[in-house]
Amino acid sequence: MSLLTDSPVHSSSSDDFAAFLDAELNSNSSASSPDEEDDEDEESNDEEAEDDNELEGKSVKRCKVEMSGNIHKHGSTSHATLEHKIGEDKSLKMDICTHPGSFGDMCILCGQRLEEESGVTFGYIHKGLRLANDEIVRLRNADMKNLLCHKKLYLVLDLDHTLLNSTLLAHLTPEEEEYLKSQTKSQTDSLQDASRVNLFKLDFIHMMTKLRPFVHTFLKEASEMFDMYIYTMGDRPYALEMARLLDPNKEYFNAKVISRDDGTQRHQKGLDVVLGQESAVLILDDTENAWTKHKDNLILMERYHYFRSSCRQFGYNCKSLLELGKDENEPDGALASVLKALKQVHSMFFDELGGDLAGRDVRQVLKVVRKEVLKGCKIVFSRVFPTRYQAADHHLWKMGEQLGATCMTELDPSVTHVISTDVGTEKSRWAVKEKKFLVNPQWIEAVNFLWRKLPEENYPVKPTKEE
Repeated sequence: MSLLTDSPVHSSSSDDFAAFLDAELNSNSSASSPDEEDDEDEESNDEEAEDDNELEGKSVKRCKVEMSGNIHKHGSTSHATLEHKIGEDKSLKMDICTHPGSFGDMCILCGQRLEEESGVTFGYIHKGLRLANDEIVRLRNADMKNLLCHKKLYLVLDLDHTLLNSTLLAHLTPEEEEYLKSQTKSQTDSLQDASRVNLFKLDFIHMMTKLRPFVHTFLKEASEMFDMYIYTMGDRPYALEMARLLDPNKEYFNAKVISRDDGTQRHQKGLDVVLGQESAVLILDDTENAWTKHKDNLILMERYHYFRSSCRQFGYNCKSLLELGKDENEPDGALASVLKALKQVHSMFFDELGGDLAGRDVRQVLKVVRKEVLKGCKIVFSRVFPTRYQAADHHLWKMGEQLGATCMTELDPSVTHVISTDVGTEKSRWAVKEKKFLVNPQWIEAVNFLWRKLPEENYPVKPTKEE
């Protein structure tokens, strides 16, 4: 049974991912025995017969080949060989298949109907495909060895507000509609030059999509270091359409497009549906709460708000990039900045660490690279936390420490930055007097998103209305 040819997302181009899985699943069966070769003509006749249920026909035929007749010393399955070696006298009708996976309720190897479901569903690879936990481990280990040989890791990418921004056509303002008329790339046009087009009107799903600046360069360069997945909370038709805009030549993702329909938990994303070891996976997403079990793998992205409806969706009372008549700057925008961090992580993982390559953990490497961003900075917060709040529990305090800064509650000469919301506080006045950096909280948030220490003068603390 071929996942490659049967897959609903299969194309005429080579699908390395599905081909790998197909080969790995079938590797549980050994070469044909002499008895099977004698029955070759009979099997050929069976293959010529057309069956409306092709999946069941192939599985039953395999079951017939592997289970019928006498099991010889070099039998058709490794289990039969083991049975012969230990001299057990069991009925051939007994189930000797480990059932590594299933389509519906039928084993993908022996064709037996299974009474209970187990393992994890991988519907994005092939509709109805479910893999047993042991088989998932085996596939992950096999793919991991292959990736490490090619100096690659895994990268899971969110879509909305990370790589692009979409809005319903009905949510466009008259001003936005007027501007977009001259900028829109109609979906009916060819996608051959998609690398030069970032705005798409998708009439058949009543949406407008804007790709984030630098996204094409980002995907091209990231693909040289990572095996990439898309993982979105959008539905599957939307996910596949966005993948087509991002990857029109099917160079990066192929079948590795995961939607909310493929997850195992409602309103959550998880790496259980990714065929990659957690110790080798990095995640790019704008929503931290979507990855409650995998925060150490996560690189949090600054949200991309090109359309007005996107700002309103998150309760922001501000103008969108479209309303401001501008866009992110490609050379030093969010994706370009994160790409530099990914290159650092990749380089350290493969070229700078000692010991066994297979024993390395990209999550630890990510922490080391992140701590270099504000290394040497000593930060005191003023009027940022609520009264009587445990400072060390605040997300900005934790963010500072993750970026390598030392966070303090009291002033001393070693302090380099005071982060404040009010220039009139005692700590703010001290910073001005002692010529220390006085910045608003947006400074450390921007540093966190862009992975570099930013000019403090761009984040001044403004006087309060009373002052």
